[in-house]
Amino acid sequence: MTSITKSSKKFMPTYILIALNIIVYAYTSIIGGDFFSTNENVLMIYGQYNLRVFNGGFWQLLTAMFVHVNITHILGNMFFLLIFGLRAEDLFTIQEYLLIYFASGLAGNLLTLLFGPYMISAGASGAIFGIFGACIIYLRRAIGQSIMNALFYAFFLFIISTGLNVNFLAHLGGLVVGLLIGYGLASMKKSRVAYEYSYSYVS
Repeated sequence: MTSITKSSKKFMPTYILIALNIIVYAYTSIIGGDFFSTNENVLMIYGQYNLRVFNGGFWQLLTAMFVHVNITHILGNMFFLLIFGLRAEDLFTIQEYLLIYFASGLAGNLLTLLFGPYMISAGASGAIFGIFGACIIYLRRAIGQSIMNALFYAFFLFIISTGLNVNFLAHLGGLVVGLLIGYGLASMKKSRVAYEYSYSYVS
């Protein structure tokens, strides 16, 4: 039986997203005049400044996903994007991969908008948590095992990632959406594989 889906590995979305994040960081460093940290005025324009979003700056819900506060922030995020992103490339098509990434990132930013109205936030953490959540629950669901261990592991990582100046709302929103999408994709693919197997057996 041939595979009914193709992975996104040949498109290299992880490396492309890492490159985009680095390019954006280089740009914000140049206009802010500091390579090691992003100027607060720059963050208020391209990061997620919730008061500005409420006043019509809706683009920040997207641009904030590619802006980072300092060099340590972007290095840490890109490290985990590389780890989880390469795994996701084996599991999902390019459309699924991008859906998980951007839907998770936007979900985290929307949750931040709703429950953290005075926050200024930035980073790809929500999207990365979504990729992570989608991978672990997809693998469990796809092979018919209990998803409880996956959920426990996912929320354990969420808990230990919280800390001072960490936007846990973005992490939580991204993680929950990633888990939901990963579970849905695994359920759909299991049904399609079962149907194809049944059809081939009858023929």
